Amino acid sequence: MLIDIKDLRISVEDKVILENVNFQVNEGEFAYIIGPVGAGKSSLFKTLYAERPLEYGSANILGIDLSTIKRKHVPELRRRMGIVFQDFQLLHDKTVYDNLDFVLKATGWKKKAERKTRIEEVLNMVGLPEKTNNFPHELSGGEQQRVSIARALLNKPEVILADEPTGNLDAENMRHVMQILKDTCETGTAVVMITHNLNVLQEFPGIVYRCEDQTLHEVTKEFNSPIAIDIDEEEKQTEAAVAVEEPDSEDVAFEMNEE
Repeated sequence: MLIDIKDLRISVEDKVILENVNFQVNEGEFAYIIGPVGAGKSSLFKTLYAERPLEYGSANILGIDLSTIKRKHVPELRRRMGIVFQDFQLLHDKTVYDNLDFVLKATGWKKKAERKTRIEEVLNMVGLPEKTNNFPHELSGGEQQRVSIARALLNKPEVILADEPTGNLDAENMRHVMQILKDTCETGTAVVMITHNLNVLQEFPGIVYRCEDQTLHEVTKEFNSPIAIDIDEEEKQTEAAVAVEEPDSEDVAFEMNEE
């Protein structure tokens, strides 16, 4: 089990935001967290990557007990995780390559050739091999988000935490980003994603949890309905309905003459 949380409580300025939270994520799982603004979703993420201290309950992330983790060991935990933010958080004075190289240097990659190879690998994974020398302002929003996902993939994370990664994207870029994250799951990496876009949940199914009433509970069954029927079948149903409900032109003419 990659994430194992039991009886977690989170407070902000002495106000309880979440309590009695039990949440588990296994290898290769894709989990969504939904809920209104202020329900505690981002606070939960901050607890998972040790930005917030554990207040009450137990949290074991990648085999590390967050109740006893020392501050000097937090970078080591985060190297095993990938974090994707809604606002990209790229360094605007650095090229795409340098943004990624900066992370690799900071996480202990010493050899330039190995860093170059890994950067090429992740940019290929997100479909942006030709954007190596571009600056963030030269990229579209969708491209910037794909670079931020590439950054999250650099250290081959066991878990990716994605906070509204499609929130600022159009439908096409949303699907591209979601497919990248789904493909990542196929390699065994778990993905936990905060989203307000409920259409994503049906198009890209996963386990769904809702932050609500100060707790977190699974609501996957609410999103298990099919998102569409076969197009040919839909056309047949429409034609049948029209044939039954709409008279042909001769019938219309007859009714008008009768009047």
